[in-house]
This record gives sequence, structure tokens and C-alpha cells, in this order.
Amino acid sequence: MAGCRRALLAAAWLVLWVQLAMATTTELPRVRGSWRGSLNLLESSVGTTTPPAETLGICASSVTVHGYKCQEFDVETQDGYILSVQRIPEGRATSVGSRQPVIIQHGVLVDGMTWVLNSPEQNLPMILADNGFDVWIANTRGTRFCRRHKSLDPSQPAFWDWSWDELVLYDLPAVFNFVYAQTGNKKIDYVGHSLGTLIALASLSEGRLVDQLRSVALLSPVAYLSYMTTALGVVAAKSPLAEIFKALKIAEFNPKGEPVSKFLKSLCAHPGVDCYDLLSALTGKNCCLNASTVDLFLKNEPQPTSTKNMMHLAQIVRDRRLAKYNYGNSGFNVMHYGEAAPPVYNLSNIPRDLPIFISYGGRDALSDTGDVQMLLDSLKLHDVSRLSVQFIKDYAHADFIMGVNAKDVVYSQVLSFFTKLLK
Repeated sequence: MAGCRRALLAAAWLVLWVQLAMATTTELPRVRGSWRGSLNLLESSVGTTTPPAETLGICASSVTVHGYKCQEFDVETQDGYILSVQRIPEGRATSVGSRQPVIIQHGVLVDGMTWVLNSPEQNLPMILADNGFDVWIANTRGTRFCRRHKSLDPSQPAFWDWSWDELVLYDLPAVFNFVYAQTGNKKIDYVGHSLGTLIALASLSEGRLVDQLRSVALLSPVAYLSYMTTALGVVAAKSPLAEIFKALKIAEFNPKGEPVSKFLKSLCAHPGVDCYDLLSALTGKNCCLNASTVDLFLKNEPQPTSTKNMMHLAQIVRDRRLAKYNYGNSGFNVMHYGEAAPPVYNLSNIPRDLPIFISYGGRDALSDTGDVQMLLDSLKLHDVSRLSVQFIKDYAHADFIMGVNAKDVVYSQVLSFFTKLLK
């Protein structure tokens, strides 16, 4: 019984970390002060897996209502997953001429909806559309609009047998191939946040996407997690996660499901854990979130992902290396990779002439400044004229995607970075 309690507690640490820290958006945000009542909000959301946008889709619920054209597409990956992609082909003021395509990729445990929670004047997709870009919003497998497969069903464990390695290998290439074909083989700009930066960096390190890519903008980048300052995240990553989840047979990691809620509740009963101010303790003190945006966020997020994906993210922290999924057994690793240890993603292989924009925050407890420096060190041979870096002292993880002043602080720099390349 004691061993079972320890296993559940260890799992609870993971739940808290990944649900509120690892990706942006399972966060229960701090709105210019402590965000109180977080646990009650989470508990009330258990079982509410069908938010208002579920039946309408992202276009109808959050884009066309503001006067923008928006199209929904299905994109099939090589391994059979069917992804939902939204296109905002132009701004509200119709213009003629060629428009530069840009793909926008969200983080883990959320979907593309998080990009359009703020008003059109404040969210990145619509700002880009109004400034002459052909905007494509990507959604990864397992999220609410991407729970389809040619032969598998989400109720089957096999549907969830993937980590972010498969996002690198299948999801990103499928979306890039589709957008590339739809836009007349134009080279594409890319914006990623959190996990969206990780899968782009890993892809580029293996020579993927290079022929179709014009530039990348990485917001709150995640590549290394050695300096992550959230103590709960570190504890979670060092827990015996593989054994725990294998024993519990949880393949889908659904933050709104009852098992996860129970894990979180058990954690919150642990002495010293403050479940009424989680965000500042785990992701840093976000400076600039709007209460109404946070409310809208809580109605739509978080989204499911695979347990295997969460375990892979934890491995980055525990192993202090950016590598492919570790199967925990040298024999299994040999079966998958031909070697006893998982291969490393070598970021120094990223083409040195690729234009890269990086923006990171001084209060980000996940994309810590020390880890960002490690990323920059791996790019030390990059063409200096092709690498732009922005440091925002007061920004934490969620500010980059939902901050009320992100338009002026971050998005204006992204827009300038992309626009200069058009000249």
C-alpha cells in the first residue's frame, strides 16, 4: 500500500508539472497578481471535454467572427494521423498580390486556439494576416480536432504510441508539404512557441524542412531543460515515470480526465504545495495576462497528448541531453535506433545561413535563460547576420502567447524580422 501511494504521488508530481508548466498552456495564469481558486477551476472542468469551439471549429468560433476569411483543412501524416489546419489567407482589408505563407505551431497540451484568444489587434495570426501574410495554424495529433486516424481510434492505446519524435518525423513534414503545395511552392516562414520550437529545432538538426523553409521565429524556446527553475518540474522528471504509467496503463494524457484530476488533488493535499498560485511557482511570474483571456483559455484548454510524449519531455530534464525517446532498455533502443542509447539531436547541424529569430524572457521558469544560452551556444557558428535574439526581462512563459502587450513587445519584432526578408 505504501509503495502504491508513493507511485501515485510521483505520478501526481508529473501531472502538476506537465499540466501547468511544461508547455504554456495548461497554466492557470497569474493575472497581474495571484490567480486564486485554480484548483477549483480545474476540478470544475473535469469531464468538460467539449468546449463551445468543439462543434464550430477554430475558424467559425474565433476567426470569421472578426471579419477574416478562414479555411479548414485536413492533412494526413505518413503514419495515418489526420491533422486539422486553419488558413487565414488575408487580412480584413482585402489586398491583391502575392502573400508570404507562415505556419504557426502551438506547444504541448494545447491547440491552435491559444493563438487567437486575444482580440484581432493583439493576436499573432491576425496581426500577420493584416500585414500581408498567408497564415496557417497547425494543430498536433491528439488535440481535439486531430483525434482521427486512418485505422486507429483514440480509445486504442496504439493511437497514443508516439512522442514528440513523431511530431518531428511526421506532423511537421505533413503540414509543410501541404502548405508548400497549396501556396505554389513558396518557401515558408515558421513561428513556434515552447514545444513548437523544440520540434522545429529537432527537425532542422536532421536536415528536414530546410528546402521549404525561409525563416523561423522561436518564442520562449525549449531545447534544453537543465536549468529549469521550477522545483516541482525537476522532481517530476526524476520520478520513475515509465514504470508508473506502464502499471496504470494510461496511454492518453488527458488533463480533463478523472485520473489526472485525482492525481492533482492528491498532490494538492501534500504539505507545502500551494494549489492556489501554481503558475508563478512553476512557469515564472507572467507580467501581462488579461483576465478575460485567461477565462477564455480555461474554457478551451488544456488538450490531451500522449503519456509517452510527456515522458519524453521529462527525459530531457533527467538526462540533460536533447535526444530521441529512450525506451529505458538498451535492447529496445538497439531495436529502434541500432544503438544502445538514443541518438542526440545535434543542433549545430542547423544550416548556418537560415534566418532565425529567438525571443525569450527573464522570468520564464521553463525556458530558463541558462537553457536559452545553451541553445545559443549550439548556434555559435551561425551566420551572425542571420541570427536575431530578443531578451524581455519581465516576460514569462505564457506572456509570449497571451500577453496583452505582446503585440508591441514581441509580435512587432517578429513582423519586422519576416518583413525584412521580403525586401
